[in-house]
Amino acid sequence: MKVSLILLCIFLQNTQLNATPPKHPNILVILADDLGYSDLGCYGSEIKTPNLDALATNGLRFTNFYNTARCWPTRASILTGYYPQQIRRDTLKGKSGGMRGKRPSWAPLAPALLKKADYRSYHIGKWHLPSKPIATGFDRSYYLKDQSRFFSPTTHYLDDQKLPPVKRGTGFYGTIELANRTLEFLEEHETNYSDSPFFTYLAFAAPHFPLHALPEDIAKYAETYTSGWTHTRKARHQRMVELSFPKVELSPVLPNLGPPYHFPEQLKILGSGEVNRPLPWDQLTKEQQTFQAKKMAIHAAMIDRMDHEIGRVIAHLKKTDRFNNTLILFLSDNGASAEIMVRGDGHDPTAPLGSAPTYPCLGPGWSTTANTPFKKHKTWTHEGGISTPLIAHWPQGLDGKNKFRHTPAHVIDLLPTFLNIAKIKRDTSIVASPGKNLLPVFKKDQKNLHQDLWWSHDGHNAILKDGWKAVSSFKEPWELYHLSNDRSETTNLAKKHPGKLKSLVALWNKSADQFLADSKK
Repeated sequence: MKVSLILLCIFLQNTQLNATPPKHPNILVILADDLGYSDLGCYGSEIKTPNLDALATNGLRFTNFYNTARCWPTRASILTGYYPQQIRRDTLKGKSGGMRGKRPSWAPLAPALLKKADYRSYHIGKWHLPSKPIATGFDRSYYLKDQSRFFSPTTHYLDDQKLPPVKRGTGFYGTIELANRTLEFLEEHETNYSDSPFFTYLAFAAPHFPLHALPEDIAKYAETYTSGWTHTRKARHQRMVELSFPKVELSPVLPNLGPPYHFPEQLKILGSGEVNRPLPWDQLTKEQQTFQAKKMAIHAAMIDRMDHEIGRVIAHLKKTDRFNNTLILFLSDNGASAEIMVRGDGHDPTAPLGSAPTYPCLGPGWSTTANTPFKKHKTWTHEGGISTPLIAHWPQGLDGKNKFRHTPAHVIDLLPTFLNIAKIKRDTSIVASPGKNLLPVFKKDQKNLHQDLWWSHDGHNAILKDGWKAVSSFKEPWELYHLSNDRSETTNLAKKHPGKLKSLVALWNKSADQFLADSKK
């Protein structure tokens, strides 16, 4: 009798949990930080990313997807569908006005809009926006604000309430904790809100500096990078060809291009093994080669661990029968970083590199490799700074498996896509969103999704229209590239096509003026 009652209770519980599946698909956005275009196995890397590779094999890989070149503007665009300058989240150098300030009321974040379709929204990880997650519409949040300490963060919040600092040596590692919190929120959702769809925004700090990783993860890559960045870059480029990526020439290495911000005193702290230029590997000293190879091993370990933790989240979705009707998107907030600096608790050169007392950064030698086949890095608006891998996986919503999409698209397109799959019509706003719905692109490539795409960050500017891109680095002349034939920006056509360049620059200025006007509304 008791056994029958127990079985009946289990049956009723399971029936209750699954009786009314959500009307709309779940949405899971996974955002990496400072991940390069070629840093995933499915984008040509030697780094082991089996869980993300599986999503790509059973979904879509975008080859022309773009971010804003920096962390905080990209996050603002993902959650609002606007260019960051429109909503006061990035400045415009050389133009009167512009700011990094309070977001206007006419640009609500995704959770506030998705509530119209009964979505529950969860934030986990990095934030980098004004106010806090719960105050802006999320139902649960674990906000890890301290980006200088993967092992012992001093500043983090649960549901907007500050938590005590984490003591060093307690076994805490940020990437694992973010997965733990994601599972906690999703398990709570399954127990209490299983008839509602969820929007989960999982924003990893990996592989952003400081390069901190678990010793067992670093050990996997101890010998992988001893042959140097030139060899690794060429090998990645070859694997991209083998994976059937579009044929793109490998951009030349820019030997004089170092970090975007120079901190000479901090560079000295890191010791004589550090190098702030992508010099030929055989010109480095033995000490420099050893130091540099270890840095890239830590970068790889951080990505490897992130993929492992993503696998835990995927396993939960499968266990709860949510996997097939969850749109999973994976991308990076900008290209890999050439930055070299020391923050947080400083750098102890006697401690094992990658441990809590150290503060290594990837630097331009390896970020050039991570951004294969493109040139330049995070903060620049050349392709290396603004190109991100994008994986889209949704068994019930995507027809294609292991397919590429080559349509130029942008992070401003994500929120309009979410609203479309949730069947939410956005209220008329003071300023119309420039973002486009990606559902047609999920089905097949689109010729005219955008009339143009626009960038500006820290004095680096760009505009893309009809395959032509005008781009300028801070205080340098505008360059012109025909990306349809030259995605790696190897041949500057500014002198050959001055009329084309002039028209694109005029369009960039027109849009910049409009975005500044929008920001004042």
